[in-house]
Amino acid sequence: MREASVGHQCPECVRAGRRTQRPARTAFGGSHAGQHGYVSLTLIAINVLMLIAAAISAGSGDAFAGGRGWGGLLGARTPLHEWGSVLGQALYGNPPQVHGIAEGEYYRLLTGMFLQYGLLHLMLNMWALWVLGRTLEAVLGPARFLALYLTAGLGGNVAAYLFSDPAVLTAGASGAIFGLFAALFIVMRKLGRDTSAVVPILVFNLVLTFSVSNISIAGHLGGLVIGALVAVGMAYAPQARRVLLQSGTVVAVLVVLAVLTVVRTSALTG
Repeated sequence: MREASVGHQCPECVRAGRRTQRPARTAFGGSHAGQHGYVSLTLIAINVLMLIAAAISAGSGDAFAGGRGWGGLLGARTPLHEWGSVLGQALYGNPPQVHGIAEGEYYRLLTGMFLQYGLLHLMLNMWALWVLGRTLEAVLGPARFLALYLTAGLGGNVAAYLFSDPAVLTAGASGAIFGLFAALFIVMRKLGRDTSAVVPILVFNLVLTFSVSNISIAGHLGGLVIGALVAVGMAYAPQARRVLLQSGTVVAVLVVLAVLTVVRTSALTG
């Protein structure tokens, strides 16, 4: 027997009671498991492993530093970057072959968000992911946070595909990070919390986006817009149909991104 608020209960009765109780949820319908930050930690681990894999593919430490960007502080281009970065259409390799999303390599829209150009690029993006991610994962829950992150990252990569030079490689988690910035502002406003600390940081990062070379403006803004759209759908969905509307928002955004990708591919190959 186990002690209860009144008297004792048998173990079978306790288990039966737990089965009939609904698990606790966050304000947006997510699981409280997000408070542990497991998804954020997993995403960080994937990015770290991908940078190590990039260095192995290059056979040297140039993947960590020694590149051309930011005074040489960014890492160099590696075979893994050539394989997985966002690329519209370009001829390279030995023997030369045409590569890119327009040639059917659509996986680049996903893998590009997990490739960073060097250790500094990785550290900046992963620090932002941890600071923003642990808050958003806690209030949204693991599943909703992961959907937000991946959709915002895809939005940034699709925007880079649409508006950037098709022969230029683009990679990084920055599109997803900008989506998290937008989502944090929207979620905090919905919860009635102070957002005065979020706005200056977001503005500062936008200024850097437009003033520093070798930064994908389209990728950052694309992630920002898509992250905001998904966050609005998740934060303002009425409780009665919350899961349906939240899922519908993500699906609708993905459909639009797919259509834009097809349109850009047709323009490059037509």
